[in-house]
Amino acid sequence: MTVQAQIKEYIASQPEAKQADLQALHKLTLKAMPKCKLWFDNGKNSENKTVANPTIGYGLQTIQYADGKTRDFFQVGISGNATGISVYILGIKDKAYLAKAYGKKLGKAKVTGYCIRFKAVKDIDMGVLEAAIKYGAAATAKK
Repeated sequence: MTVQAQIKEYIASQPEAKQADLQALHKLTLKAMPKCKLWFDNGKNSENKTVANPTIGYGLQTIQYADGKTRDFFQVGISGNATGISVYILGIKDKAYLAKAYGKKLGKAKVTGYCIRFKAVKDIDMGVLEAAIKYGAAATAKK
C-alpha cells in the first residue's frame, strides 16, 4: 500500500468530524510544505504492538542521537487522538520557542516544546498554525 493510500485510509478511519479536521490539516501542511516527503507511521512496533497513535508525517530531517548514530525522520506530524488532534513540529532546538512565538495567537490549544494539541480546527487560527509549520520546516530542513 502506498503512503498516500495509508494516509487516506487513516483519515477515513476516524470519526466524521475528525476526518474533516485531519483532511483540512493535511491540505494546510501540504500547502505549507509543497513537494515534501510524505510518511505514515502506524504507531506499531516491530512486534506489531500499538505503542503510539498513528501519525501522518511531512518533510525530511536527519536526527542525530547521543551515540552519534543518525536517522531520517519527518519534520511535522499530524495525529488524531482520544482528546482531539496533535500537530508535532519536531527537531526545533529551542523547546520554548513554539509556545512563546505562537501559543497565545493560536487560540484554544496547548503548546509544548514540539506539540500543538487542540480539540478541533475550529478552535485554532489556521494561519498561525501554518506559520508555525513553515517555521518548523525551515528550522529543521535536511541540509
